[in-house]
Order: sequence, then structure tokens, then C-alpha cells
Amino acid sequence: MELISTTAAPAAIGPYSQAVKLGNLLFTSGQIPLGLDGQIVQGGIKEQAHQVFANLKGVLEAAGSSFDQVVKATVFLKDMNQFAELNDIYGSYFGDHKPARSTVEVARLPRDVFVEIELIAVISVEI
Repeated sequence: MELISTTAAPAAIGPYSQAVKLGNLLFTSGQIPLGLDGQIVQGGIKEQAHQVFANLKGVLEAAGSSFDQVVKATVFLKDMNQFAELNDIYGSYFGDHKPARSTVEVARLPRDVFVEIELIAVISVEI
């Protein structure tokens, strides 16, 4: 098992790792819309979702993976009424690649953000 840490995404804000690599699998921690400065990105679901994906990209790349190698995504939304807008943004990062996904509405997210996403990906394997 290898702990993944990168400056291309915000540092963990608690007792956890940005991601864990086990064999050829990568498990990311949930990413919220924190900028590299540790501040919440201002704006709505659109701005926050793009920041979450920027953070995920940094973690994936640090581990030798990419969005094309994601096999499962879990999306946590503060308001399911924002699902359509989030879904459009989500699709722009995955294109024709369609990993398995769960999306759930939650009562509250850290720092009262609109979205948090965690991924499971493979490393250095084409799918």
C-alpha cells in the first residue's frame, strides 16, 4: 500500500491521505472545492465542480492515472436539484468514458460546499 500526496491538489485537512494506491488500484479521498490555497472556491455548483475535478486530476496524475482510467465515482451533492448541472460538468471530464457512478444527496458536506467526489481508478492500464 502506498499513500499518495501531491501539491497539485489541496493538502488533506484531517487525518487521511489524498489517495491510497493498492496494487494497480487507486482510491481517492473525497475532494471538495478547495483551491491550492486551502480556500473554498466562490460561486455555485459550476465553479465548485470544476475545482473538484481539478483537484481529482492532480491526485490521479500524481499516482500515474487519469480520468480515462476511473472505474467508479461517488458523487455527494448538497442539493439533488443541482444534479443536471453537475452531470453536464461531470460528462465534460469523462467524455465517452463512462465509469460506474453513484450520486447521493447529503444533509451537509465539509465547509458547507455543494459537491464532493471520490474516485476509484486503475493505474497504467488501458480500459
